[in-house]
Amino acid sequence: MAIINVTPDSFSDGGLHLSTEAAVSHALQCVEDGAQILDIGGESTRPGAAPVSADEELARVLPVIRALSGRTEALLSIDTYRASTALAAVEAGAHIINDVHGLQREPEIADIASRFGAGLCIMHTGRGREKLADPIADQRWFFARSLAIAEAAGVAPETIMLDPGFGFAKETVEENMALLSRFEELHDLGLPLLVGTSRKRFLGSITGRDASERDAATAATTVALRLKGASVFRVHNVAINRDALAMADAMLAAHKRTETAGSAQT
Repeated sequence: MAIINVTPDSFSDGGLHLSTEAAVSHALQCVEDGAQILDIGGESTRPGAAPVSADEELARVLPVIRALSGRTEALLSIDTYRASTALAAVEAGAHIINDVHGLQREPEIADIASRFGAGLCIMHTGRGREKLADPIADQRWFFARSLAIAEAAGVAPETIMLDPGFGFAKETVEENMALLSRFEELHDLGLPLLVGTSRKRFLGSITGRDASERDAATAATTVALRLKGASVFRVHNVAINRDALAMADAMLAAHKRTETAGSAQT
């Protein structure tokens, strides 16, 4: 999943793809690099970012979605927490709604996903509330609420994926690394897991590198999380993460062959 920020103030690439032409060109290059999903957003979700109006968000993302819907077979995802934006984006050709508030800010998003049969990415966040002390317990508590909203709206379970929300109200290196190290525990939720560690601040705290220089660290987390069972990877640099995933999948395949050979011998 390639990140297509049609914003002036995103933490890593704000302003680089603000025009429709620049965003479309970047998105098509991401497809060439191996992206299968294009996640298009019109409002920065970095801490402290200034909110934009729904009209401004729509003015940024709808021309990009309309242009891409006729030029690529990649799935189009709208990165929004507004039901009005989600509806307009799906009507314009988006296939997936990616809600960073996990349906808990505007639950009507679940109704839209259900009505159109759109894919739904439900992200965990701790913003605006007290979190449970145990990070996995907080994930389960949050997702239970979100999935109840989705179920009540009639969203088909097979259209849902969950995102543990690295960096979203997870302010310390320790909290993010605890989530990474215990990632396998989230498989108990029974749904595909999407991860978005790309260029996040905790990677900079570990490596000492600025946001634009964190692709190698991102790729390292991509390998680690693929080995722990993550299914979808939301990234800025598609090419380096595609290569990282190829290596991780080769490792998984080799491990499976070894296990199969061992079982055959016994």
